[in-house]
Amino acid sequence: MKGNTQKSFEPVWFLKKNAVPVFFLILCIIGGYYSGLSLPFLLNEIITRIGRNSILVISLIIPILAGMGLNFGIVLGAMAGQFAYIATTNWQMSGLNGLLVTLVLSIPMAILFGWLTGLLFNRAKGKEMITGIILGFFANGVYQLICLYFMGNLIPIRVKSMLLSTGIGLRNTIDIKSMHYALDNLWKIKIKIPGFIFPIAIPVVTLLLIAAVCLLIRFIVKTKLGQEFRAVGQDRHIAEVAGIQVDKVRVLAVIFSTVLAAIGQVVFLQNLGNINTYGSHVQVGTFAVAAILIGGASVRKATIGQALLGTLLFHTLFIVSPLAGKNLIGDAMIGEYFRVFVTYGVIGVALALHAWQSLQEKKRAFNAT
Repeated sequence: MKGNTQKSFEPVWFLKKNAVPVFFLILCIIGGYYSGLSLPFLLNEIITRIGRNSILVISLIIPILAGMGLNFGIVLGAMAGQFAYIATTNWQMSGLNGLLVTLVLSIPMAILFGWLTGLLFNRAKGKEMITGIILGFFANGVYQLICLYFMGNLIPIRVKSMLLSTGIGLRNTIDIKSMHYALDNLWKIKIKIPGFIFPIAIPVVTLLLIAAVCLLIRFIVKTKLGQEFRAVGQDRHIAEVAGIQVDKVRVLAVIFSTVLAAIGQVVFLQNLGNINTYGSHVQVGTFAVAAILIGGASVRKATIGQALLGTLLFHTLFIVSPLAGKNLIGDAMIGEYFRVFVTYGVIGVALALHAWQSLQEKKRAFNAT
């Protein structure tokens, strides 16, 4: 009898535990229905966005595991990827070779940016998220200085079409058509759905790269370093007493995150085929954080499954909401406003819950003493 009672409460327990992803799944289904989009088009767009954005979202997992919260500092990793693209475009590289050189160039820069970010986070323990947001604004200022003043002035640019008419500073948009779909088109499978004209295109190599990144994360978690990440995330003071070099482990967590973000941005931009020089990196942290939270993650716990599910739900909502808003209310901008509301609303609720939980823990610790 007891077992039956417990079993009857399982659906309630499941819904309570997964309330956020279930809510957004319902929104996606309703939005997909009212958007009027055909199934092949919707599936193609979803697969494209999963391939384009997954690595950026996955890059948030290790800092969460290490107790550093949501790493808004992945913006610096995105900048590393864009600097690498600027270099290879200036060298007039193209195709898969150009993409591979871009990836190789982005990693050392991402390691440097991650190391500096980690040092900063160690001086702002407990406030890493707000520090990451402010750091992103500061780094964006430095990035714009380099792109607007140093490029073409102190840093020689051979491809004049990349520069403004004055010959100093990069244009707002840089064409990387020579590397467009260099990864996605390497091996693409097309599946025909009966009753529909357009097939579903699956970029196999891109999805295999995402799978490789997921396996890498799983491997790291199972190593001694992964155990140290978890120990530091659970309690820094106990980890320090146990002989773990807490500051070093935290810096390594940020470096891993920043390198993955750089790789993610390289994959993201090869799919787009151009770089919005002063805007492509700006919302990377915000959208990645919103996606992983929608997948059911929190400031203290995140898994690969939650990252992938969040990417699926968040970007499906991105696809269907404008047309759903237009068909329901007659104005596509309603859907756009809803997307923005969802993005920042989810982050705001997560940060508020984190602050509340921290306050409750402090009260319990005070009462225990």
